[in-house]
Amino acid sequence: MRDRYVLAFARLWPSGLSPVAPGTCGSLFAAVLAPFLFMPLPFWGRLVVLLLVAALGTLAADRAAHLLDEKDPKDVVVDELLGQWITYAPFATLGFWGYAAGFALFRLFDVTKPPPVRYLESLPGGLGIMADDAAAGVLAALCLAVLCRIF
Repeated sequence: MRDRYVLAFARLWPSGLSPVAPGTCGSLFAAVLAPFLFMPLPFWGRLVVLLLVAALGTLAADRAAHLLDEKDPKDVVVDELLGQWITYAPFATLGFWGYAAGFALFRLFDVTKPPPVRYLESLPGGLGIMADDAAAGVLAALCLAVLCRIF
């Protein structure tokens, strides 16, 4: 019974079960929820949420990988939630285009995995599943900050 809930969380409920681009679906799920559940929090609250998602997500991803007998199962997308929300975390407010740009930047870094993102993916278990997306989120946040300054 408990494993069913762990898998549901690791998959972000139906997002990870998408037959097409489950990672993108997980990121979209996170992006849609961010303006309502994440961004209204004060900065310190967003940091607490990120720490909780990182800790619980690492545990859930590790268990899901064990249950599904895969190193980094495609349907485990809780890492996309962490990375996408890291992308948005530094900003007090974002409009539609800010969210869209953050989404696109995070997906770009998550898919292309530039250094150090690719290295972090090689960490064991749930830590590797989560850490590469966290790094992709940091890179996306930095690029989004530059874009926000320009525009």
